[in-house]
Amino acid sequence: MMNRNSMNAMLSIVICFTGCVSLFADTDHGTEEIAITDPVNDANVSYVRNELLTRTDALPADEMKDATDPYLEGYIQALVDMHFYEYRVIVTVKDHHVSLSNLPANELVADAIVAFVKDLPGVVEVQVKDLTQAEKEAKEQYTEQPRVNGIWFPQSTIIFQPLIADPREPYYWAAYRYGDKVIGKQAASVALGDDFPFFRWRDVFRWHGDLQLGIQGAVWAVFNYWHIENKPDGESCELVNADYFFGIPLTYGVDRWSFRLRLYHISSHLGDEFLVNNPQYYDDRVNPSYEAVDFVTSYQFSGHLRAYGGPGIIVHSDSSFPMKTFYVKYGAEVHVLGKKLNYQRLFGTPFFALHFENWQVRDWNLDLFVKLGYELSKLQGIGRKMRIYVDYHHGYSYEGQFFKERTQYGELGVSWGF
Repeated sequence: MMNRNSMNAMLSIVICFTGCVSLFADTDHGTEEIAITDPVNDANVSYVRNELLTRTDALPADEMKDATDPYLEGYIQALVDMHFYEYRVIVTVKDHHVSLSNLPANELVADAIVAFVKDLPGVVEVQVKDLTQAEKEAKEQYTEQPRVNGIWFPQSTIIFQPLIADPREPYYWAAYRYGDKVIGKQAASVALGDDFPFFRWRDVFRWHGDLQLGIQGAVWAVFNYWHIENKPDGESCELVNADYFFGIPLTYGVDRWSFRLRLYHISSHLGDEFLVNNPQYYDDRVNPSYEAVDFVTSYQFSGHLRAYGGPGIIVHSDSSFPMKTFYVKYGAEVHVLGKKLNYQRLFGTPFFALHFENWQVRDWNLDLFVKLGYELSKLQGIGRKMRIYVDYHHGYSYEGQFFKERTQYGELGVSWGF
């Protein structure tokens, strides 16, 4: 039997739990008003319970329209610091007109910050301006506090946006592939990859842009679902090939320009199931492994159109699969008919991307990639995104030792990452 102390403890827990349930249950009473003290005016302000449970950056506009300028300024500054703390943007408010200073030189990011503030409740207008000397002195404690000359582990976005239609960019995807005569008429393509920036320097070089050093890593794998020879009973697919990637990108962004200089390594490995089902490849297996440096320049004509291009140099390749030295890649991306999804607090936009490559090892023949889909993100153009897409490839295989074999196929997939 339980002693008196145990029963008292049990009773306290039951009473506490019952009280919590009574407090949060019965959503029919969602319009009950709760009095809260305004930290600036020391006045009682009424908020309904449902509104209290929303995010702090989604406060009702009818409550914020009467907020004082100091209150609104602190509210906006806190949100900007939370989402874009790397850039140390300075917010000033007068008569609910917001001025933003110290915006980054990267125009795509600067526009995203302005759009973010415009959507906040209580904001009448947003303008970008330089601080006066008096304002600089007033903000000196904020802007000039001792700190390292850069940002460790920046998290709001990356400076050089990945190339959407490039088949060897490090992000995540899963796709159904049809028509690939190298891997199989029906195949699955999957990728696990990410771009991790670990240090960013602000206001670098004469152009006052951002310079960033990071790490990239990825694995790309393909599975055959079509006419598997020597297939054991019950086996529905085989792992044909997996490519492993590691890169060190150095990126720089200013205005509408961004640049990526990258040293990377790729090594390829045939799948065990493929070797079991195709024993002739035991003797034919080679090691397509190489190290290369590429340099890509990107220009953002507007929020809708981006073009890019640049060369690559293979500095070393395995002797079993020698690779000639040079290649180039180039392309363009278009985002149109973008729309804010207010209920979901997302931004959605259709996109169309073209990517081309020419490799010396393939006698400079053209590789073409076309991708069409729909993109979802929290902010237009920057940050992590999810895409649903269809694509078409005409040219050569990118799967390990099949690199020099011609193919074409279409895919239906979903991707996520930057």
